[in-house]
Amino acid sequence: MSKIAASELGTEPIGKLLIKQAVPASIGILVMSLNILIDTIFVGNWIGSIAIAAINVVLPVSFFIAALGMAIGVGGSSIISRALGAEQKEKALKTFGNQLTLTLLFTITFVIFGLIFVDDIIPAFGGKGAIFEPAKIYYTIVLYGIPFLALCMMGNTVIRAEGKPKFAMYAMLIPSVGNLLLDFVFINLMDMGMHGAAWATTISYLLCFGFILWFFLSKNSELKINLPHFGLDKPIVSEISSLGFVTLSRQAIVSITYLLMNNILFDLGGETSVTAYAIVGRMLMFALFPVYGITQGFLPIAGYNYGALKYDRVKETIFTAMKYAVGLGVLVFMGLMLFPESITSLFTTDVEVLKETPPAMRWVFAATPIIAVQTIGAAYFQAVGKAIPALLLTLTRQAFFFIPLIFILPIFFGEVGVWMSFPISDVLATFVTAFFLNREVKLKLNVALSE
Repeated sequence: MSKIAASELGTEPIGKLLIKQAVPASIGILVMSLNILIDTIFVGNWIGSIAIAAINVVLPVSFFIAALGMAIGVGGSSIISRALGAEQKEKALKTFGNQLTLTLLFTITFVIFGLIFVDDIIPAFGGKGAIFEPAKIYYTIVLYGIPFLALCMMGNTVIRAEGKPKFAMYAMLIPSVGNLLLDFVFINLMDMGMHGAAWATTISYLLCFGFILWFFLSKNSELKINLPHFGLDKPIVSEISSLGFVTLSRQAIVSITYLLMNNILFDLGGETSVTAYAIVGRMLMFALFPVYGITQGFLPIAGYNYGALKYDRVKETIFTAMKYAVGLGVLVFMGLMLFPESITSLFTTDVEVLKETPPAMRWVFAATPIIAVQTIGAAYFQAVGKAIPALLLTLTRQAFFFIPLIFILPIFFGEVGVWMSFPISDVLATFVTAFFLNREVKLKLNVALSE
């Protein structure tokens, strides 16, 4: 982070600073989400609705491996933000070098494991019946590009920690646009089917990696590491692991959720229900982009000011971010409640899928206005280096509430019970997060200010 950027994080008005950080993050997430959304529309219209279900089976496996990079990135970037705020640049450089080493070691190992056990993993995640073959094609090709995606996700968080949100946005734009163009060429023009969809995705990861590599080699980055920085440092690895474990646990739970949901819905409604969940899942990625953008913008500001002991600014950042995110969440909620039928029709012409998806979508997004409390609350503890509270709050919604509910409610309500589990778990998790965040503000931030 340049001195000017560091000064801005510690001195600029919070509202202005949050917008400056969040807008590029939101645009990047929007384009990345649009990529996934449009990719699914292309696949559904050019290949078929079963192809949508097939990709839905593969995503949790590939994303979990890629999430290793994100976890290492978020954990290390929290250290980098605080180190730069405290003017400890050597620690920031060593952390970045360790992030690279860890990302390569873990992701390559998991990819090898994933390729060896492909025929067992795909059915376990719901790739059964007509879904299995297209899922296997997509999975095998995409997995080769996952280490590059992991490096991109790790590098993107470090770029933000340097205070360069626009470059982080570009890193998300390039593969998204590339993937859509390649989808058109490989699927529509060359009629490569699932092979085309998979190769378009994999090549887009390589494009992203190329840009990330250029950024860190260029004068735009302040983190110029050398060979000794790659050597693992036990205290830094320990802190990266403890903080990154929060992100990894979140993605692990997401992957487990996909596994359970795909299997439960396949048993209750077959391929149609799995396809409906795939469409709703894409909307979860896309529709909440402004809330996630605010959260991404919040992280470096909170981490920097906490490291600089400016607790008044940390408090202001929490409340400003939450206010913005709740307002945006209300707008998202209104759109999804009013137009689920129109949204579903973009993905498929399958009559059964068109019938089942809209009511499911309304259930899933019923608690959208309040999820900002969850995202900002958990992000605060992660930003300030408090790994255990961050981990517990991250696991609260899906591990403690959602997963038990998807087993209990279908007993009484059938398939509708699965969809009801989403808003109920959101409400419960929001109350828990609000309680712990309020206690942290009173016991830590307010006390520190009074001293």
